[in-house]
Amino acid sequence: MSQLAANTLSTAVSPDPTATVRLNVNGEAVERTVSVRMLLSDFLRHELGLTGTHVGCEHGVCGACTVMIDGRAGRSCLTLAVQANGHEIRTVESLAGPEGDLHPVQEAFKDCHALQCGYCTPGMIMNVVSHLEADGDLDLTDEGIRDMLSGNLCRCTGYLNIVSAVRRAVELTEQSPTEQSGTEHTSTEQAGG
Repeated sequence: MSQLAANTLSTAVSPDPTATVRLNVNGEAVERTVSVRMLLSDFLRHELGLTGTHVGCEHGVCGACTVMIDGRAGRSCLTLAVQANGHEIRTVESLAGPEGDLHPVQEAFKDCHALQCGYCTPGMIMNVVSHLEADGDLDLTDEGIRDMLSGNLCRCTGYLNIVSAVRRAVELTEQSPTEQSGTEHTSTEQAGG
């Protein structure tokens, strides 16, 4: 075997380089040694068991993998785990309260029937939470909400109930926690009947 062939063979079977990442995920400090090629989505799902972050297209187009990175919506399928080193990551698992009570955006999606298969829902919810927590006014017109959601694809719903859910989420976040617990918003009430 030639020297070139031997070098190629030994390189082909060598393991990926690794790096230690330290980050805050859902309020907890996390440290792991991972392949430098590992995606943040794979890190969250396979290293931490946070399977609420879904992987759809793996090209950053569908938005199913959306998480919050330092308070802003970001695509975990386009971010390497090593790029998240030192940053704060929030996944959909961070939203429910300690007793399992739903976050206002989750409650709004439930109340407005804004999901069908649910595959896009965690990424969609994290995108909406990111916008609600950001400083600045939201454009709550149909066009404004559709623009907000334009980075998240849903193949089931047609978006009508998702647009309603965003408006409902704004209402719920403006209410006090005691007002929220006594509020039931059903599709019958939405329809006026």
